[in-house]
This record gives sequence, structure tokens and C-alpha cells, in this order.
Amino acid sequence: METFSHLESEVRSYCRSWPTVFDKARGSRVHDESGRPYLDFFAGAGSLNYGHNNPVLKSALVDYLVNDSIVHSLDAYTVAKRDFLKTFGEVVLEPRGLDYKVQFPGPAGNNAVEAALKLARKYTGRETVISFTNGFHGMTLGALAVTGNSMKRGGAGVPLGHTATMPFDNYMDGQTPDFLWLRSLLEDSGSGLDKPAAVIVETVQGEGGINVASAGWLRGLSALCREYGILLIVDDIQMGCGRTGPFFSFESAGITPDIVTLSKSVSGYGLPMALTLFRRELDVWEPGEHNGTFRGFNPAFVTGTATLDAYWRDEVFEKETLAKGALIGERLDAIAADHADTGAHTRGRGMARGIAFPEEGVAKAVCAAAFERGLLMETSGPEDEVAKLLPALTTTVDELEEGLEILADSVRAVVRVPQPA
Repeated sequence: METFSHLESEVRSYCRSWPTVFDKARGSRVHDESGRPYLDFFAGAGSLNYGHNNPVLKSALVDYLVNDSIVHSLDAYTVAKRDFLKTFGEVVLEPRGLDYKVQFPGPAGNNAVEAALKLARKYTGRETVISFTNGFHGMTLGALAVTGNSMKRGGAGVPLGHTATMPFDNYMDGQTPDFLWLRSLLEDSGSGLDKPAAVIVETVQGEGGINVASAGWLRGLSALCREYGILLIVDDIQMGCGRTGPFFSFESAGITPDIVTLSKSVSGYGLPMALTLFRRELDVWEPGEHNGTFRGFNPAFVTGTATLDAYWRDEVFEKETLAKGALIGERLDAIAADHADTGAHTRGRGMARGIAFPEEGVAKAVCAAAFERGLLMETSGPEDEVAKLLPALTTTVDELEEGLEILADSVRAVVRVPQPA
């Protein structure tokens, strides 16, 4: 550990929860340099939906590299980019009736968000963007401005403006607010709210605490945006690519966003890649108006194409994910019920799940106990009150059962179970 503590910045975070040095990984298993295995229910914060070193994707990548195929190309035309765009259109967009243009804004999710915000403002000629309590959209300045977490916002060092924050679904003491409040603000010239360029929302707030927006709430938000000419941006960076079952997390609500941001698992293999998708008529960019050096990473195109071919040409993978998500939900409900006196309760949809503990520090202690027992998890929520599960979608049922039993044992170790008199 001395090398890391001496040379690496104090900003490092995940390694503080997992004090070991990792070396190898395959599927849902990670091994440290001593050879100890860990079951991974973190999956690169959702970047490894198809597991570590997926053999199908690795084979495509190795073949591409061995052939001396082009790796870096900025936004020049390449065979790999053409194959990805063609496959993405055939497999993802066309079956869902989505006539989106595809922008490659840079290698990370925050790049996709920055492009979405900039495009919305350019297209509408307006500045304000509405975001929601406990939302998380990235660590660059524009993305931070629409992020709720005060610690992360504080790191900006400058004022974060041109945004307005509204309550997310179920935020107000468990109530589901309708949109009368927002409509009133939009129609009242004395409200102080300028007409927004866009609204940005996650259907499930991953970093914010696994907060799930209901389909009805999302439909109401979509309808309001259409009524007032506000662009709807869905940030699907963590919850897209099948995390909730369908490829896009908004599909089950029956809405069609104007702009969608994707990253994390869009390459399938954990390689850096991000997309900003938008309705065709919104493509008002001038050539080079928004660019970046690493917006055309061909190895990611190759593994992304292989992922779509392997997992998304039919509905089998989606159905398997939904079934596994239901299993996780049932097991978490049982764990929470065993500790109902603590106020423990579950949250989530698909294979994005969590168990929340109202008492400060309990979720962190549970994740630490899980690590000691060979399970990798993280916390989320404004107070780190949620023990969060993001296992790879390819995790087997046996592995899910194994990990959930480790979690149950970890909760028992942290939360004292009342003994009968």
C-alpha cells in the first residue's frame, strides 16, 4: 500500500473501503494479488454489466488488436465505428422506434451530460436546467450544477448556476408530488423561475440512494415537458444498458426522452465510451463545436458491437435480468424483515437494488463486513445510508444466492438481533 499512499492523490476513494491490491478478474470474481477471491456486486459502478473479461467480448477485442486495426482516430470514419453505429441502429434504436442521432462526446459519462446540457441550451436559446433532489450526473462543472450532493458540489470551488432543483418522486416524506407545483412556477411571472431549456432526470437514482421514480411520475414529467416546450433529458449512464431489464431504463414508463445519455456499460467490456443520443431535429451542432481527443475509441466500438450482437438481438437477456432482479428483491426483503426493528427497508428495480438503514454508519459497516467475507459492495445515498448492489447482469443465480447470503450474514454481524427473553 505504500506506493499508493506516497504517490496517489488523497482523492482516491473506493480503495479505502477495499484495502487490498486486486490483480485478476473473470466474470463476477475478482482476485487480489495474494490469490484471495472476492464476489463482485459492484461491477465497476455499473460499467461491467457483462462481467469482468467476458470471453466473447475479449475475443473480439484481441482479434481487433492483433490485426493492427486502428485504435485512435478522433472522429474520423473507421470500420469499427461504422459497424457499431449500424448495429446500434439495428439492435437498439429501430426496434424501439427511436429516431435518435448518436454523438460521441468523449470517453466518460460526464462528457455525455455536458454535451446534453450544452445542446439543450443551444437548441432552445434558454439557460436554466431543472434537476432533482439527490440526483447525480457527474463531477465536471456543468454536471455538478445539476447534481444534488453537497459534498461533491462543494468541490467545484466556484458557484454552480443556471439550474433549479425540484423534488424527486417520493422525496417529500414518502409522498409522490404531482406537477402542479412546477406548472405553477412556470406560469407565474413572479415565481423567479426562468423558462427552462431542459429537465434532466434519472429513472433510478443510483448514487442518490437507489431511489426509484414511478412510471406514472415519469409520464407526468414527460407530458409537462411536452406541454411547455422543455427538453427532457434522461441520464441513463448507470441504469441503462439493461441494468433495470430493458436496454433503456425509461422503456417501462412508455416515455421517449428528447435526449439520452449513456456510458459505463455501453462498451460492454469496461472500456471508456459515452454516447449522447437526441432527436434528429435537435442536431444543431456546428462541425467541431463540441469535441474531444478521445471521442472515437475504436476498441470500445468493437466490444460494444460484440455486446449488442451477443446479448440484445432478442429478449432472452432482458427476461433473465428481470428474473434475477426479482430474486435479489425477494432476498433483500427477507433480510430487511429480519431487522425490521432497525427501520431497514429495500429499494430498487431490476438488478439495481439496495437495503437502507436509517441509523448512521450501519450501511458502511455492513459493506465493510461484506468485504471481510469476500463480497464487494458500496454505499450510496446522501448519508451513505444504503448498502447498494450492482452485480453484473451475467452473474449466475448460484453466485447471487452466495452473495446475498454473505450480505445477510454481514447484516447480522453489524445489527444485533434481539434475543427472545
